[in-house]
Amino acid sequence: MSEDEVDSLLTRCRIVACGTLRGEIRQLAREGLLDGDRLLFTAPGLHEWPRRLEEQLTRQLEKACSNSEPVIVVYGESCYFDFETSTDIDGLVARFGPRVARVRAKTCVDMLASSGERERIAKGSKVYWFTPGWIEHWDFIFKDWDVGKANETFPVNDKGIVLDGVGYFQELSRTNPEKILQICGWAKLPLESHRTSLRRLADLLRQCAQRITEGSGKGSAAGTGRKRG
Repeated sequence: MSEDEVDSLLTRCRIVACGTLRGEIRQLAREGLLDGDRLLFTAPGLHEWPRRLEEQLTRQLEKACSNSEPVIVVYGESCYFDFETSTDIDGLVARFGPRVARVRAKTCVDMLASSGERERIAKGSKVYWFTPGWIEHWDFIFKDWDVGKANETFPVNDKGIVLDGVGYFQELSRTNPEKILQICGWAKLPLESHRTSLRRLADLLRQCAQRITEGSGKGSAAGTGRKRG
């Protein structure tokens, strides 16, 4: 398929995405790559609560699959695993058939910058990576974390970097710098942003749409609903 044909297909796809990427997905809709009326989101940061993630993602996929339109799931490989059934995110998505596929990425961070790109951005520093949605919804995502868990997670890094493709961090620095200082203080981690494009996310969406069209979606990123156990 030509790029124009793939882009035309994308506007007919329904998107079911994690709320941490709401800003990026809506920006791509404003740019015309996606149809803003075909976007569905779960709450942000549900990887912290796998059962709630499964419930919300299932509900949104049921809505998205109510007609014959292709569906793209914007969730990372590492975002969900049910230890009771040994089902991962692709096993969950596979329940909805070959017209549903997930973008090929490990996490939301990986959707904005590849591992190689992140290595170049880090310049040798040990970095904890964020997307703008993590900062925007910080209080919700980390509400169940205690100081001990935070200290085990964040201060072992040299800094945190927000991969910002929507200008969120710069605007927050202007309108509510206190929030940034509060996060840095709680996490004991200096925080900065790196302006990035949404090109990688757009390309992942295009690749996913093409796989569905070619009949290789099979409900997952790799063409099968994998189970680990």
